[in-house]
Formats: sequence, C-alpha cells, structure tokens
Amino acid sequence: MTQDRKARLAEVNHWNELMAMRDRQREEKRNAIQVVKEAELPLEVNSQGLMRWYLHPSIKDTALSSYIFFQQEIPPGSRSGRLKFQGNQVMMILEGTGYTLIDGVKYPWKAGDVVSLPLRTDGIIVQHFNTDPEKTAKFIATEANWFECTSVDRGSGFEQLESAPEYKP
Repeated sequence: MTQDRKARLAEVNHWNELMAMRDRQREEKRNAIQVVKEAELPLEVNSQGLMRWYLHPSIKDTALSSYIFFQQEIPPGSRSGRLKFQGNQVMMILEGTGYTLIDGVKYPWKAGDVVSLPLRTDGIIVQHFNTDPEKTAKFIATEANWFECTSVDRGSGFEQLESAPEYKP
C-alpha cells in the first residue's frame, strides 16, 4: 500500500498543483460579490432558527470566504436551537432583548451589546432566548471559517442538541 501511494504521489507535480489552485481561486474571485445585500438573501428556517447567510463555506460567489457571517432572528418569546460547537464566535445584537446560555450560565443582552462566545477545547453549549413577548430579536454573528482546514467538528464535535420551535423538518 505504501509503495502504491508513493507511486501515485510521484505522478503529480504538487508545486504545479498549488499554482493551478491559485489560478482557479483567482478566477472564482474575479467577478465575486463585494457587497452582500440583506434584501437579496432568503430567510432560512433551520434547526437553529431563522437565519440569513451572508458568508458561508458553501457560498462561493463572494469576495471573501475566510469568515462565516450570518444574521439570526428570534421571534417574540422564542429561542434558538441549542448547539454544541467550538465557540470563538462574536455576536452583535441589532434589535431586541434576551439572553444567551453558555454552558448553562445566563448572559443577558439588549440591542447594541456584543456577545463573545468563548473558544473552548471541548466546545461550548449555546442557546439564545428572546425575552420580549412582542418584538423580534435580531443579531449578526461572525467566526473564522475553519471548516475547510479543521473539518466541521473542529475537534470538539458539532451537534444539534435541540431545534428551534419554528423549524419543522
């Protein structure tokens, strides 16, 4: 098996492969979108809730792909799904009031606040709650796009522990 792999590897000029990858990436970005407009994005209903994806690993037509960037809405009195993931995400609360549970600890927030989800080796468990019975809470969040270089699990697991109530599979 080792000899077969060595022979396969010897058939490829890996330096030239890097140059070809560079050229493909440049071509992909040549006409990439510089401004992503909210009005042009669908509101996705998924197990985390209601989300608009500005930058995502599978969205390939944007000028930048090294970040994940999304907007999330939580209806009045509702909550997001509960998620275990690596952390290292920053949220800016745009509208509303509520709180985030991080590993069972409650962190209240309101419009204008920034919530930092910590990076932990074993991951964190997170869920967001809208405490206003009449107004939607809205936030944007960003994190580095490590999915390509470290896999979706990112060493800690990536598990949907509970779905948002708006999600109907």
